Amino acid sequence: MTTPSFIERHGLWTDAQRRQADELKARVGKENLQFVRLAWADPHGASRAKAVTVPAFIGALEDGYNINVATTTLDSANARTFASFTRGGGMGLPEMTGSPNLTIVPDPATFRVLPWAPGLGWVLCDEYFNSGVPFHFSPRHVLRRQLRRLADKGMTLVAGLEIEWYLLRVVEDRLGEEHIGAPGLRGRPLRTAPPEPGYSYHSESNMDLMQPVLSALAQAFAQLDLPLRSVENEWGPGQVECTFAPRDALTAADNLLLFRTATKQLCRRMGHAATFMCRPGLKGYYSSGWHLHQSLTDTGGRNLFMPEPAGEVLSRLGHAFLGGLMQHAAPATAFATPTVNGYRRFRPNSLAPDRATWCYDHRGVMIRVLGGAGDPATRLENRVGEPAANPYLYMASQIVAGLDGIENTLDPGPPDDEPYAAQRPLLPKSLMEALDALESAPVFRHALGDVFIDYFLKLKRNEAGRFQRWLADNGVVDSDETTEWEQNEYFDFF
Repeated sequence: MTTPSFIERHGLWTDAQRRQADELKARVGKENLQFVRLAWADPHGASRAKAVTVPAFIGALEDGYNINVATTTLDSANARTFASFTRGGGMGLPEMTGSPNLTIVPDPATFRVLPWAPGLGWVLCDEYFNSGVPFHFSPRHVLRRQLRRLADKGMTLVAGLEIEWYLLRVVEDRLGEEHIGAPGLRGRPLRTAPPEPGYSYHSESNMDLMQPVLSALAQAFAQLDLPLRSVENEWGPGQVECTFAPRDALTAADNLLLFRTATKQLCRRMGHAATFMCRPGLKGYYSSGWHLHQSLTDTGGRNLFMPEPAGEVLSRLGHAFLGGLMQHAAPATAFATPTVNGYRRFRPNSLAPDRATWCYDHRGVMIRVLGGAGDPATRLENRVGEPAANPYLYMASQIVAGLDGIENTLDPGPPDDEPYAAQRPLLPKSLMEALDALESAPVFRHALGDVFIDYFLKLKRNEAGRFQRWLADNGVVDSDETTEWEQNEYFDFF
């Protein structure tokens, strides 16, 4: 009698995943692979990975694979934030004592062969304690739990991605001592130059200067089954916007994780750099945003935000969901804009919001409503996010806020056609302010749990606290401009 595998013993896969895993075991033997990267999302939404041989990967499709829990205890510069080697791991959780191992379980539906790296496969994994209990701090598990709340009501979240980022040319050919940091201190990023002069919105000739790189990216995205819709030359020098067709929220979040890591890897191989940092500390660089398009559908795929009466822009359910986003805008910002740097974007008349506002087809508000009666693409576009946001936590925060709106029939109030003059609550002006709002928001504690909220707050306050100490130690007065600390902290990481 054979012993059940880890995955079987704890019932971690659906029937569909078991079938996909069987097909994958047969496939990898024919792909001439050397390694498969077992990837998972860290709390910042960055992709972490271990490369394993094909036999080890096939074993992971039965019993998972061990990793150290450490990547979930580090802030954005790899500063150890929790006292891992004390009882309870600095979290008061016995299971976190001693920086234990986790078991990561591949999701066979996410397997790809990386087109830029011959012989290399890639698969997303879910993290579990060795007892089979889902890991408390896994962003993918956090989103999945909120999607189950929607599913219990016969609904799912559909998300479309609209991401701005910077493409740059690398002008240093090697790393030196000044590029090397230490835990809690990042070195200077490589020097770069813009590939085009910028500030000529949608200029075809300027876009053509970037076309060789953009074409290589588009080819790779197609091979990765990422549903790219458009690539646009945006506002700043080398600023690019990519839009993707809507998918269910979990798939969209997975796609965003893969899109960011694939873009960074491909650009670097071509002598360029990609950064998803919101406002790079380079001359003339404009802020980048992540506009999250979202709607709810029923089990038959019907858009539940689409209104019936002509002249209406949203259904009653859509209005209530919008009311939740408006009501909980301040605490939700901690997930949509989770870096010190991202708050430099919230300026009046900047194509980014500075307060909780909404309107139909208006790019100055926080929530832009699109669609209407008879339009199955009716949706809410949240314009508060930065491109460095963790996609799983950003989308989970929308479900938490929107469901509270539905359950309590929250009214978003009238539309704001002059959003920067509207009498609406201002958005947080800093990461610390956003974290304070999150700490005192019962709706997020109830939905996400005290354990996760307290963990997230401590992790991000460590990051924000290091910035405050840097300002004090260097006699720098915080202004509207990106600091050297932010450039070092975020430019390469995101």
